[in-house]
Amino acid sequence: MKVILSGGGTGGHIYPALTIADQIKKLRPEAEIIFVGTKEGLEKNIIPRYGYPLRFIEIAGFKRSLSFDTLRSFAKLFTGLAGANSLISEIKPDLVIGTGGYVCGPIVFLAALRGIPTAIQEQNAMPGVTNKILARFAKKVFLGYHEAEKYFTGKSQKVYTGNPIRVEILSNKRDEAIKFFGLDADKKTILVSGGSRGAQSINKAMMYVEQALSGRHDVQVLHATGEANYDAYIKELEKDGKLEDNIVVKPYLHDMPMALAAADLAVFRAGAIGLAELMAKGIPSVLIPYPYATANHQEFNARAVEAAGAAKVVLDKELTGEKLLEEIEHLLIRDEELQQMKKAAKSLGRPGAAKEIAQQALQLIKN
Repeated sequence: MKVILSGGGTGGHIYPALTIADQIKKLRPEAEIIFVGTKEGLEKNIIPRYGYPLRFIEIAGFKRSLSFDTLRSFAKLFTGLAGANSLISEIKPDLVIGTGGYVCGPIVFLAALRGIPTAIQEQNAMPGVTNKILARFAKKVFLGYHEAEKYFTGKSQKVYTGNPIRVEILSNKRDEAIKFFGLDADKKTILVSGGSRGAQSINKAMMYVEQALSGRHDVQVLHATGEANYDAYIKELEKDGKLEDNIVVKPYLHDMPMALAAADLAVFRAGAIGLAELMAKGIPSVLIPYPYATANHQEFNARAVEAAGAAKVVLDKELTGEKLLEEIEHLLIRDEELQQMKKAAKSLGRPGAAKEIAQQALQLIKN
């Protein structure tokens, strides 16, 4: 059995594909899995680390305005289609799965035209353009959010599975995580992350929050600033003296599954996979959607979680240190509300999503 998985550009498309691939290998150890990406996307560095072969096609995303770059992207589309056609002819896959990003467009489209079983996985509550188009041709669309279904047309079967998350997210325990980071088991832990590169607006607000919470006996903060922001952040944070040890600031959290195990409350952006991990762990959150995400999809994600009672949303343009501290303090002193949010988050969690997607996708081969 040969399976092509394609999704690239950002980690939000790549890691779901890897998680699905791992589940396919567990279910069908003999399956040969080949990834298809571009040399410009993050997949060129990420996929090989996980031991999967990676093939490339040449294609570029389209800008939303007419320009020379748009015309060049249009020309590259034909190059990408030709490259995808050659790969499909060479590999002869039994199944093709796309997880978003423009790179998966030619592969899934041509596979569907050839009658090869195809599926796509959409992470966000507001689907990307590529997946909207591919949904007209693929056999199945696996949805990370119920709210995404109304944006898809065509005859493909839409199935709500939730988003695939890494198995290690669920394996770590709180006491292990507290010890790992040198935290206090008797204090509530606020986990703060603006994504792998950090977020300037969140860091700016957290500076006020951390100065206010420094020395508190009931709460501690574990904050990843992003490596590029760390030195300047620490210098500014400690202008008036070093903060107490209940404030832990790091450039990057290399073991996010462990950090999530320590968290009682999270301050996060609203990327689909980060949210799926929070929900699987039942972690309430204050969400600050990235305002420049394509089609504002992070706010759609955040609002869906907020509507279920699992999060509070603060828009980036409204974010201040005072506002963020107010939201955090509100939840810290209202433990019953925090516990209700935890239950709501847990109810949204779909820890078995990757396995369900792999099983249903493999069934397409038989049908």
